Amino acid sequence: MTPRIVLDTNVLVAGLRSSLGASYRVLSLVGSGRFAHVVSVALVFEYEAAVMRPESGIRLPRSVINDVLDYICAAGQRQQIYFLWRPTLPDPSDDLVLEVAAHGHCDRIVTFNTRDFAGSKQFGIQVETPATFLRSLGAVS
Repeated sequence: MTPRIVLDTNVLVAGLRSSLGASYRVLSLVGSGRFAHVVSVALVFEYEAAVMRPESGIRLPRSVINDVLDYICAAGQRQQIYFLWRPTLPDPSDDLVLEVAAHGHCDRIVTFNTRDFAGSKQFGIQVETPATFLRSLGAVS
């Protein structure tokens, strides 16, 4: 069974900052069929705001960043969300990610902030770091 995931914004930022880490590897597997990723309009706006900030540390040209965002949207499964459970988590941005995962029937949220998503257990959603997620896919040892 193909895992269904939501990528937290910090994974996208880290993957665009450096081509050396697990986040970059996860991004490189988007659209490969190894997993399905779910997005919403609000989540894509959050992605865009985060990666376009000068303090994000991303040194790619805006045109490349826009191409990546376009691909993430095109390859992703779009999910409408209804903001039914807020607040569940301490950070409203994390609530957004959780709601996309819950409405999108996702198995996992991939994030570096695993502690921030403790409330996701009540929805049956696992929270994993990019490295842990890649190991579960058999994409790294």
